[in-house]
Amino acid sequence: MRKIILAAMFLASAIAGASAADGTLVLYTSQPNTDAQQTVDAFMAKYPAVKVEWVRDGTPKILAKLRAEIEAGQPQADVLLIADVVTMEGLKKEGRLLAYPEADVSGIDATLYDKDKTYFSTKLITTGIVYNTKAPFVPASWEDLTRPEAKGLVAMPSPLTSGAAMIHTVTLTGNLPEGWDYYNALAKNGAQASGGNGDVLKAVSGGDKLFGMIVDYMPIRERAKGAPVEFVFPREGVSAVTEPVAILSTAKNTEAAKAFVDFLLSKDGQQAAAKMGYIPARADIALPAGYPDRSSIKVLRYDAAAALANDAANKEKFGAVMSQ
Repeated sequence: MRKIILAAMFLASAIAGASAADGTLVLYTSQPNTDAQQTVDAFMAKYPAVKVEWVRDGTPKILAKLRAEIEAGQPQADVLLIADVVTMEGLKKEGRLLAYPEADVSGIDATLYDKDKTYFSTKLITTGIVYNTKAPFVPASWEDLTRPEAKGLVAMPSPLTSGAAMIHTVTLTGNLPEGWDYYNALAKNGAQASGGNGDVLKAVSGGDKLFGMIVDYMPIRERAKGAPVEFVFPREGVSAVTEPVAILSTAKNTEAAKAFVDFLLSKDGQQAAAKMGYIPARADIALPAGYPDRSSIKVLRYDAAAALANDAANKEKFGAVMSQ
């Protein structure tokens, strides 16, 4: 009888928690439009009493909009779902994020969420190597992009315009034995850094370049559609952005915001991410088709707080190295 009563109390509590989430939730996100719509639709199916109004743009533009609203004393967003933890670290340092200590992080490695639980990674978007099927060799290592056969044939997104590319640069220089000398070698080998990941995919799939540094899901999706590209997780390891979610300290609808965080971290939310073609943050959710076994993907160490503190210096260093 006691077990039945406890079960009934738990169910009542869960129903009460779900019913507390209602009204309008304002989401600012850098997800691609299609992914953002799928995320919102899946959440509202789970929480029909909540209506989500969302604004989508690149992370820098989302932050510019948010800062303008804060300056005017009228921040609109309740929750952020953006590209990288560096941006979240900056907002946390400014006191802009609301801690959510009760968030259920079951199945998620402690390195994937803030120790104070102000932001939580929702997936892993790694950067590896894409190559055209007509390339003279199949790359297996970051070092392969400095081989003579790859001279003038390597494309990469610029860290000066792409946050994910800067995270990748900082990760590689912090983990490869050569450090910044690796980028010196790339520059001497004629590697071209410009634009974003989409530009790299276009260059490599079109044959203008035969190798590139790129986020995983783009070439994996395009290969499935018949594009002449393959993706490699280099043996040294890969960098990763984790699309963290956070509740703003100025949120007007904190209950709905907490429900949104809960959903993204739940098995249902993580399966939705996998269905979109991303590596889920939860270790108990299977990877999408086209990816290797999770155990074979080595994610390199990355210090978001240090990267935030050294951002200007890293950009200056990259510009100097690649312009030589």
